[in-house]
Amino acid sequence: MNNKTTSPAYSHNVIEFITVAIEFCAFLEQTEDKNRETFTDTILKLIPLLYLKACLLPQYQILDNSNLPEDFVTEDNYNIVRANISIIMGGHDDYLDVFIEDMKYSDTPILTTISENLADIYQELKNFVMAYKHAIDEELMLNAIAEVKEEFEYSWGKKLVNVQRAIHEVRYNATEEEEDM
Repeated sequence: MNNKTTSPAYSHNVIEFITVAIEFCAFLEQTEDKNRETFTDTILKLIPLLYLKACLLPQYQILDNSNLPEDFVTEDNYNIVRANISIIMGGHDDYLDVFIEDMKYSDTPILTTISENLADIYQELKNFVMAYKHAIDEELMLNAIAEVKEEFEYSWGKKLVNVQRAIHEVRYNATEEEEDM
């Protein structure tokens, strides 16, 4: 029997998550010619699918901290993705995030951006996809899955659901007058 068919690194849920993560990253890397409506329509379809597939990832423990996936996304890659999204979103990039940890210590709302949150998620997913693709053994693949699942639970999953609401607001509730800004 083929080792890939029995390995947990190639389980159905892992492969589906990788597929959606690749689609999400590719979409964010190719935003230059997209208008706001096309961008928000597509990203609002990808976000819930990505969330669902991340929830279905199996839970693994990292066995060897010396065999962790490396980072592939450079600061330039990150900034290009963030800047392209910021251009598309224009004056709708900023939103108030009430679920940021620092909010409970602040008397004023905390402003965040759609572009930064999506770029942060992109960075996590692209690093995962590239680490998985270049893994030389199953342990590294499982460590990559464990790391992306843990970061989903504690970081990028929260950003994903928070930014979805902001994008939904832009897509469905921005007035024509605001669109012209």
